[in-house]
Amino acid sequence: MSMRHSVAPDLSEASRTAFADDVAHSLTQSPRQLPCRYLYDELGSLLFEAICRLPWYRVARTEQSLLQAHADAIFSRLQPISTVVELGPGSGEKLMTLLAAGPDRDLTVHLVDVSPAALDKAASALAALPSLTVVAHEATYEAGLSAMARARDATAQALVVFLGSNIGNFDPPGTDALLRSVRAALGHGGALLLGTDLVKPESELLLAYDDPLGVTAAFNLNLLVRVNRELGGDFDVSRFAHRAVWNAPESRVEMHLVSRSRQRVQVLGSRIDITFDAGESIWTESSYKYRIEDLEPMLDRAGFHLTGQWQDSNFALTLAEAR
Repeated sequence: MSMRHSVAPDLSEASRTAFADDVAHSLTQSPRQLPCRYLYDELGSLLFEAICRLPWYRVARTEQSLLQAHADAIFSRLQPISTVVELGPGSGEKLMTLLAAGPDRDLTVHLVDVSPAALDKAASALAALPSLTVVAHEATYEAGLSAMARARDATAQALVVFLGSNIGNFDPPGTDALLRSVRAALGHGGALLLGTDLVKPESELLLAYDDPLGVTAAFNLNLLVRVNRELGGDFDVSRFAHRAVWNAPESRVEMHLVSRSRQRVQVLGSRIDITFDAGESIWTESSYKYRIEDLEPMLDRAGFHLTGQWQDSNFALTLAEAR
């Protein structure tokens, strides 16, 4: 059977309204913030792919190597599945690696992302594999999980794939809430494959998030470009600097955009007019890093039990079944 590709209803207008509301809310918080999910417009997605190829950012390469080495073992520990959901599929390359070792049967694959560019790229990549029906959801993870749960046969087993240490973008309460949403969508017997970046020396972490070529800086600054383009903002990108910080007590790398001078910014679509002091920052992303011993308790709290784990010194793949 050839691959079939369908797309969920166009949510672009709703997405734009949500973007405007989120910018209005987040930029008026203390500290000022912007949600990291909006980093991934078309250009942001391309810049992130470039980051994944930098020698200082090893997450993608390490995870890909683990998937290639252990995909057979992962499927050997799963009950027969008919549905796969990937949260934040990126280019689709990692899911292709996993599914190439998967069951020789028809599968429905749900791709969930707020970036239509990422969804299109992942769906196109998966076209190389036979016997797939691909459904793309331009939606938050929670909304995509709910759509999958409504669409599938309640008796069918599903695997949720959450790779790239994207779970690290959530704070601990948010992580627990998301994992509970995954558990609820899976029903009894479904499974989760989770990729997590591990704690490593501070110097190594900062190089990964503030690379010498400035690709990560461009990725971060592009968020302001997106606000200008889509919401009528007047950010002067040259007056903001990218900064990465390792917050050891919280076990996270933080990305900030720091105002180089006192300046006024308006965003017409969000109906805000704010003044930045010199040195004031916009917190755009947190990337939590994990210790291997913390993963099983985290999954247990959400209603999973660990059934397999594969790691090197930098990264871990963890398979867990819904209780």
